[in-house]
Amino acid sequence: MNTINAGVMAGEERAQIAALLIRYPDLSTAELAEIRNWFDRVATSLDVGLLAADPQVAVQYRAWRTEHYDRFEARDYVKGAVFVAVAASVIGSIILLMPA
Repeated sequence: MNTINAGVMAGEERAQIAALLIRYPDLSTAELAEIRNWFDRVATSLDVGLLAADPQVAVQYRAWRTEHYDRFEARDYVKGAVFVAVAASVIGSIILLMPA
């Protein structure tokens, strides 16, 4: 695939996601999953910026992002707890190994 076709395909995908976001919050679970997948796996920084700057989509985009993307989930708290535990273990080990 050449870069011209890739750009056209990216534009079409972005337009499809914009059409879904315009209808937010009246979306099915499958449509919400499609939007999330696109942001997680397909969207570039340029795509996100173009959607966020589009006046027809901006309000719904911010609402979707606040409700579905920027939220802390249980796994985020678990990751934080593991990080704190590892950091505390490392610091404790360093303190115990320091000569008196």
